[in-house]
Order: sequence, then structure tokens, then C-alpha cells
Amino acid sequence: MKQLFLLEDDMSLISGLSFAVKKQGYEIDVARTTLEADTLWENSKYDLAILDVSLPDGSGFDFCKKIRSTSKVPIMFLTAADEETDIIMGLDIGGDDYITKPFKLAIFLSRLNALLRRSENFNTEVTELTSNDISIRLLKGEVYKQGKLLELTASEYKLLCFFMENPDQVLSAEQILGKLWDCNENYIDNNSLTVYIRRLRTKIEDNPGEPKRIVTVRGMGYKWNTVD
Repeated sequence: MKQLFLLEDDMSLISGLSFAVKKQGYEIDVARTTLEADTLWENSKYDLAILDVSLPDGSGFDFCKKIRSTSKVPIMFLTAADEETDIIMGLDIGGDDYITKPFKLAIFLSRLNALLRRSENFNTEVTELTSNDISIRLLKGEVYKQGKLLELTASEYKLLCFFMENPDQVLSAEQILGKLWDCNENYIDNNSLTVYIRRLRTKIEDNPGEPKRIVTVRGMGYKWNTVD
């Protein structure tokens, strides 16, 4: 049974989300402050974290950083703002998805289930992917460029794996979103993909302004290019 973690201070939202996820067969622990969250997180193991951005004693962004220091568990942000800067910040520090309040429970559950499936399906018998001086050690979740360990967010890591698993193939935005988010494109902001790719290029490309590994195929999508 999947164990979920919710950091949220709105009691009415806590009640609704708790009822919905339990009906799906999941267990859920709730913290209303970052102080409560610290205690719960240290004493339990979770399959997914749902974090409100604005909290009485801090920010969900700060707690995300704490999680990412030790875990690659999927993280979904709940935010009252849809400003691009907030979205970029959430994704950049390690969030996997976000949903803007108010939202429909059906959409929330679709996104949540997609994150859980994506996390499960990411397991593979292959232990290492290597291409273009980039090496991914899948069992450890580590990425190296020319032998140097790179610091990637969970989303950047998943995106890079998907590219390297499909070398020299043109992948449309829809294909990439379908793999990474596994939900109807109407439920996800396609601009997020552009953000992920731009940030990933800054870490793996020798010259991000003239990418050689992840190349844009105009009008079609993106490709992991194995030919120099």
C-alpha cells in the first residue's frame, strides 16, 4: 500500500484530499506546519510527497530542498499562484509536478497516480546508460559527465534517462510529456518541458547556447544526438 505525505495547513483541503486518496487505497500522513513535517518525515518512509507552497511557519519550497537532500521520492506542489517564476523555482529545486488551486479532485488524482506510476516504471534491469561522455548509473541514480558527478533534480534525471534510452530518435513534446507525466496534455503546462530542457542543457552541454547532445528538431521535437 502506497504511503503518501501531505504538508498543508488548510483543514478543508486536508479533509478533501485525505478522503480522496484513501478512497484510492492509499495511506496518508498530514503535517500542517514545517515543524510537524520534520518529525513525520524523519520517522517514516513515503512513496510521494504533496507540498503546499505557503505555510504558516515556512515554505513548501524549503521542505522540498530538505527532501531532495536525501531522497528522489516524487514531489507535487500545491500552489495558489501560477506565476512562471514560482513554477520554475518549484521544478528547479526538485519538484516533479505542480497543481494550481483551486483544482478538481479528479485532476489531482490523475496527476498523483501518474507520478506514482512514473516512479514505479522508472525501475529497469539496465544498470548503466552511456553516451556522449554522459554516464547514468541507474541503481544509484547518479549522472556523470566525463567522470564528474552532476547535480540533477529528479525531473532532470528522468528526462535525461528518457532521452538516452531513445538515442537518435526525434521525440515530440507530446511523447516526452506522455512518458514523464503520463496524463492528458490538458492537465499539464507544456511550458514546463521547455524549462526542464533548458535547465538540463545548462548542466550537460559544453555550450548550452549551442547544444550538441539534446538538439531541437524544428517543428518536430527534440533528439538525443549521438553523432558529433
